[in-house]
Amino acid sequence: MQSEYRLKVIERIKEYEKQGLWDKNVEDDPETYVLMPDKIDYLGEKFSTRFFNKIANRLAVKYYEKLIRNGDFIIKEINGIENYLSCKEGAIITCNHFSVMDNYAIYRAIRDYLPKGHFLYKVIREGNYTNFKGFFGFLFRHCNTLPLSSNIDTMKKFMRSVSTLLERGEKILIYPEQAMWWNYRKPRPMKNGAFKFAVKNNVPIIPSFITMEDTDKLDGEGFNIQEYTIWFLPPIYPKKELSEKENTEYLKEENYRVWKELYEKVYGIPLTYGD
Repeated sequence: MQSEYRLKVIERIKEYEKQGLWDKNVEDDPETYVLMPDKIDYLGEKFSTRFFNKIANRLAVKYYEKLIRNGDFIIKEINGIENYLSCKEGAIITCNHFSVMDNYAIYRAIRDYLPKGHFLYKVIREGNYTNFKGFFGFLFRHCNTLPLSSNIDTMKKFMRSVSTLLERGEKILIYPEQAMWWNYRKPRPMKNGAFKFAVKNNVPIIPSFITMEDTDKLDGEGFNIQEYTIWFLPPIYPKKELSEKENTEYLKEENYRVWKELYEKVYGIPLTYGD
């Protein structure tokens, strides 16, 4: 039988799509607590931060690789890795957000190409860091994550840290659609944040997109396990002749355009909403 909770999530997605509420959360996530600046060490300057990051990353790899071995998490193919490799400097990687596993899919695709001592950093929502319980809460807090915050001083610290990471050549994964819509295949309109960071730090956007196919195997909630194909598209660079605002819009629109083109090519249907 299919999970009642998951069926409710699917109905919420349909309703929010009709209303154009693209960044509204569809999951029953825990309440968000304000993240204060003294409660986060973005750059891993403390020994304890580096220690727990190491433990969390090992646990995450062990957990997801077991799912892969058991056929509960399937990466069918990786396309366009040359587009990722063409970008030697720091960069923002964008990806569609539809599962708690999509960030590991991106990490697994690039892990063999990360320079020694470099990581894939992930921007996450405030509540996932401050108030998510259990195993995934531990991963949210310690797997090289960069939580956003509703506190101004924390966000200033966040912005400085993002600039430092990009300057030293790190790759930062951001979900510009913002909310996770479970197994949603279409690209959604995006928020400005990822593109502002790229413009401010004069680094490219590397658009990635994950397409899905149903398998015959069911997950624990009674739905078909998805088989992922990961696509890396050519980097998009800010234009010198454009203002910061114009560049932000340019990067956002271009990222959406290439996602849309890929979606229509892979699925063989035009992108429409609310149907």
